[in-house]
Amino acid sequence: MSAEKQVNGELVNPDEGRMSEAEAELKKYKDLIESADNERSRLLLEKAEAETEKKRAEAELQSFMESEDRDAERFNGDLLEVQEERKSLDRVQLDLKRELHDLQKKLQLKRDETDSLRRKFKIEARIPVKAVKFARVQERDEAEDQVESVFTVTQIPSFLLKGGQALITFEEEKVAEQILRLAKCSVACDKAKMDVKPYALSLDPSVKFEVHIQVSKKSIRFCNAPPTLPEERMRDRLELSFSRVSRGGGEVEKLEYHRDTGSGRVTFLSTGVAENLVHRGKFCVDTGSDVVVDVLPLYEYQLRKFQTYSGTPHRTVLLGGIQALMDEEDLQDHLEIHFQKPSNYGGEVEHIKYVPDVAQLTAFFSEDGKENEA
Repeated sequence: MSAEKQVNGELVNPDEGRMSEAEAELKKYKDLIESADNERSRLLLEKAEAETEKKRAEAELQSFMESEDRDAERFNGDLLEVQEERKSLDRVQLDLKRELHDLQKKLQLKRDETDSLRRKFKIEARIPVKAVKFARVQERDEAEDQVESVFTVTQIPSFLLKGGQALITFEEEKVAEQILRLAKCSVACDKAKMDVKPYALSLDPSVKFEVHIQVSKKSIRFCNAPPTLPEERMRDRLELSFSRVSRGGGEVEKLEYHRDTGSGRVTFLSTGVAENLVHRGKFCVDTGSDVVVDVLPLYEYQLRKFQTYSGTPHRTVLLGGIQALMDEEDLQDHLEIHFQKPSNYGGEVEHIKYVPDVAQLTAFFSEDGKENEA
């Protein structure tokens, strides 16, 4: 039995209305379910993509961490290697410093030995330049071929004064003897005191000798003659050139030429030619083209009357162990004041010279009665 109602003169079945509403609602829910399924599918897809991206990120992270571990391990290995190498270099540097220190000590010993030998064998030392003056004329035969000169060389005794030392010369010898009897001298320097030790001075032997020089009046030496020609032809060219008066030469008695050194000597028949050429210093030789050679005097020298002698400065005392408590001038004044006082066994000081640390000075001595130089 169906339930029907009449609405506005028409029959309406209420079940059909509800059916329509149910179908509409069912369709709505189906649409919602389909939309939810689509959303779920999208979310599942995004989740799968996220999982894939996560796995890729994890793989990259793992690879990065493994790479970081390898780099850290390599760095630690390199660090250890560098540290070992640095330790090795430190040991090498220490060994080199020790070797340098030993070599410096050996060098200082060699220098001291050299100074000692130089003082001992003064003839090998450089002779200071001395002023000379004309003394007399000795008549000689003009026919002689040589000019002779004699020089007397006397070496001044010297002493190498090192840093922290001083030389003091008293007017009286007995004062120096009194000071040398003391084991030490306590010198007051303002508010401080220092102990100075006196030493007797010992000078190395000195020398005296004569230098005999003979200068030829007829012969000269020449050099810087290049071997542009065979030796015989070069010798002929040289002789011919030195024979020409127009070039400043003269008649040649003998000519020697050494091709390997480009040097030789020329002897002229008359005097005067050699002197003129030596004064000029240069000579033009015709070897096909002009060549300028150097002209030098021909001389010989001998050492004669070689003597050694030694002296002892009885009025001079060496002071050692001086400390740099003040500047050089003030310290020297305090030393002089101390050793002038008779209460300190001193006396009148004729001369004093102090040398500060890391310095040295050569003191020269003359005969007693003459002024000492330092």
